[in-house]
Amino acid sequence: MKKKILSAVATLYFVSASLSAIAWGVWAHEHTSKAAILALPKEMAPFFYNHGDFIVCESTVPDVRKHLYDKSEGPRHFIDLEWFNFKSGSDRPVTISEAIARYGKDSLDKYGILPWHIQDIMAKLTDAFKNRRKTEILFLAADLGHYVADAHMPLHTSINHDGQLTGQVGIHAFWESQLPELFGKNYNLYTSDARYIKNVSKTTWDIIDSTHSLVNTMLRIEAKMKKDNPEDKQYVMDQNGRPKQNKFGQPIHAYEYAHVYHELLNSMVERQMKSTVAFISDFWYTAWVNAGKPDMAGMDPDYVTERNNASYQEDLKAWKKGKVRGLRSDKEF
Repeated sequence: MKKKILSAVATLYFVSASLSAIAWGVWAHEHTSKAAILALPKEMAPFFYNHGDFIVCESTVPDVRKHLYDKSEGPRHFIDLEWFNFKSGSDRPVTISEAIARYGKDSLDKYGILPWHIQDIMAKLTDAFKNRRKTEILFLAADLGHYVADAHMPLHTSINHDGQLTGQVGIHAFWESQLPELFGKNYNLYTSDARYIKNVSKTTWDIIDSTHSLVNTMLRIEAKMKKDNPEDKQYVMDQNGRPKQNKFGQPIHAYEYAHVYHELLNSMVERQMKSTVAFISDFWYTAWVNAGKPDMAGMDPDYVTERNNASYQEDLKAWKKGKVRGLRSDKEF
């Protein structure tokens, strides 16, 4: 039994080691998920807060699932808009079935299905709310939060997913993991309360389009910095004069280089995280409203909600000042 446990731990470590290049890092996923819980209305927030630990931890599981056992998971995290080359909003398939019919499953597996998958999970979450299936609500809400977050990472919308086409390999993890870990403590993640989304499909594509509009800016700024700085100014160097790597094999950028890049981005990472918080809570709230606003109060014992209320009020107070308390996210850098 001990050998089996050690083997499982080793497998999970190996899997997690390949995650940072392809998704928002642990810090960002966990902080945006917890903040989104605090943006929910009083009819929903206590239930979600009671299960906040699960939702926060589960927010990173889609990446683990992708590498551990589910070969169909990968395309759900991105869409390469350059390949699709949509002529207009009306040129886009509305559902995943329509997309498969037009492009074929093999092409979608290669170039991504993120916006269609978000809409699919929304429909399933709405059904789970309608039927008051507690476990499914929590599981689907956490997954949905992950994909909505991925839709806010510019390189998740681009075929140049890690700067490999522009000589900037490593920029993906740099932007989404190292920068939030270094500077996220100063971000203000307070948003308005959750709002109802009238058209889920349009809103999903609006997010994708807005995110994609940032790709050239984030690449252009870092490309100029690379040109203007020698390698030993870009990275933390090891004793052999090579860039140090984190435990996931990603190069570690020097603090000053990271700081300048972060400043030149003009709060881009913070804005994308803040938008992530708002839209996660909006999607959760919309699914609940579309399900008929089922009563969430009776889904947990009263004493659980009462026990957690004091902590909820303190977390809510901190969040209204822009801060997310009580998380010790695993560091990647």
